[in-house]
Amino acid sequence: MKIHSIKQQWDRALALLAAVIGTLCLVLGWVGVSGVSLVTQQIPYLVSGAVVGLVAFGVASTLWISADLRDEWAKLDDIYRAVTDQPGVENGPAEDAGAIDGSGAIDLTQETATVSGRGR
Repeated sequence: MKIHSIKQQWDRALALLAAVIGTLCLVLGWVGVSGVSLVTQQIPYLVSGAVVGLVAFGVASTLWISADLRDEWAKLDDIYRAVTDQPGVENGPAEDAGAIDGSGAIDLTQETATVSGRGR
């Protein structure tokens, strides 16, 4: 794996590292528990191996989901730019209702229609 791709996908690389650490902790905890017959001597292995391993898997899954969400937001941003930057389209529906800023909020301070005196 190239260093450039690791820098771009740092959260996935950390997720894989956390999953490896979690697997290692679970295996070492299991080996420690299997070598001891008394329950009171097994508890430290359960705490150190199983709990740390499960927390590491939780961190790994959170980082991986975060990376997937970041990719989805990037795709949505590309779609939004492709739709809003179309050449030949001067007045879209958003320009008729008001100006849209970068956050997606509509600025209704611009005058969008002329009020006529009919009906009054």
